[in-house]
Amino acid sequence: MRNAGLGSWTARRAIISPDRPAIVFGERVTTYAELHERVCRLASRLRAAGVEAGDRVAYLGPNHPAFVETMFATYVIGGIFVPLNFRLTAPEIDYQLRDSGARVLVHGPECAATVQASTVAGSLLRVVPLSAYEQWLAAGQAQVAAVAVSLDEPACVLYTSGTTGRPKGAVLTHGNVVWNCYNLLVGVDVAGDEVTLISAPLFHVAALNQCLLPTVLKGGCSVIMPAWGVDECFDLIARHRVTWMFGVTTMYADLARSPRWESADLTSVRNLIVGGAALPEGLIRIYLSRALTFCQGYGMTETAPGATFLEAPETASHVGSAGVPVFFADVRCVRPDHTDVEPGEPGEVQVRGPNVTPGYWGNEAATAQSFADDGWFRTGDIAVVSVDGHYRIVDRLKDMFVSGGENVYPAEVEAAIFEHPGVAEAAVIGVPDEKWGEVGRAFVVLAPGHSLSSSALQDFLTGRLARFKIPRYVDVVDGLPRTGSNKVRKAPLREIPLPS
Repeated sequence: MRNAGLGSWTARRAIISPDRPAIVFGERVTTYAELHERVCRLASRLRAAGVEAGDRVAYLGPNHPAFVETMFATYVIGGIFVPLNFRLTAPEIDYQLRDSGARVLVHGPECAATVQASTVAGSLLRVVPLSAYEQWLAAGQAQVAAVAVSLDEPACVLYTSGTTGRPKGAVLTHGNVVWNCYNLLVGVDVAGDEVTLISAPLFHVAALNQCLLPTVLKGGCSVIMPAWGVDECFDLIARHRVTWMFGVTTMYADLARSPRWESADLTSVRNLIVGGAALPEGLIRIYLSRALTFCQGYGMTETAPGATFLEAPETASHVGSAGVPVFFADVRCVRPDHTDVEPGEPGEVQVRGPNVTPGYWGNEAATAQSFADDGWFRTGDIAVVSVDGHYRIVDRLKDMFVSGGENVYPAEVEAAIFEHPGVAEAAVIGVPDEKWGEVGRAFVVLAPGHSLSSSALQDFLTGRLARFKIPRYVDVVDGLPRTGSNKVRKAPLREIPLPS
């Protein structure tokens, strides 16, 4: 069998472990042999619809086996997979469909209204709702040879909002994804009998590349949750004897606050991975009290995503650490002149390795800005490094904040606020929130003769922005602090106490 990148994975697993369960979704169990046949049938249907090697296929919807099948089927025919955030509005989805040049869209019923409101979906080769998915797939061929691709060829495009307010499509090659899997398998003892709970959205690079794909690589079983729920999580862990799961701080806090926490059967769990934002020390201690330890790390979509990693045995002795560089990548922390910082001195995190994106889809300017002259990827995040090489993330140069595991970029939110006729200026920051980790706070300067309440602005943004991007707090102010070059200074805004 020729090396065909990620498109060969289901075929290889169907040979090695045909009868092992690959996916559990509700009452439905799909073996690796069945998964491969379904992927082939879908791949042949995509090809018959006109999808060729290099074409983009998008998926929009909550977690579902069809996400996994669409992804692998796209890879089989040499296409490029574009997973979309199902929480976005129709205008946001339209931009990403148009920017990626997607030819086909598969979507869940929960997103039917969004697709119907889309101005782009109607021009695609094919739109496949899940209501018609099974019938469409069943007409395909049971065996399809995977298109051979090199590891340097694009596998997927994942959109991550940029500081200019326009989302950027981070390209991950087949090699980026494979090397990230290797890095993950070095840090976590993933086994062939792994039962992995996919509880975070699969359109996120962490749930996809840090959990699902390493599980497939090892021949384990992925138990897919369609949506997050505390009771459902406890039930699935007990029912399927889940050994491994990924989550963000909010999810783990929800579990710990549940009245079921003390009595829940968690004895099968071997590994917990957290991403999105650092875990509070108190929450780490709560899990340690039940003999549960976290594998923590730092990364981003552009690093596929692992850049640093803290293995489970180090959790208790390095509370708050984002770990050390992953095995097959180099990480450094530098000053503005790109010289290495001293231990304890803040600097920008930069990453170089086979897991790092080659750039942004169709955006040479953004690609050039994201790499230093010597090839290091500039993350825009600030960290301090201890004497023993542990990284601690302390700030974000790009002002991004994380709300419930979702990246929120103030520039994008500010651009939407500016569309309101009563707004003259706006600045958005992230502020702490007990439930979501961080939420948005907008400082708004009104145009002369206008008034605007917090609820009115939030109502205005509804439909323009995903709910998690809409600021929780809105402050109407007379002016914004500025630098000598007239740029808004956000540091003074962060010092203003929240209204009681």
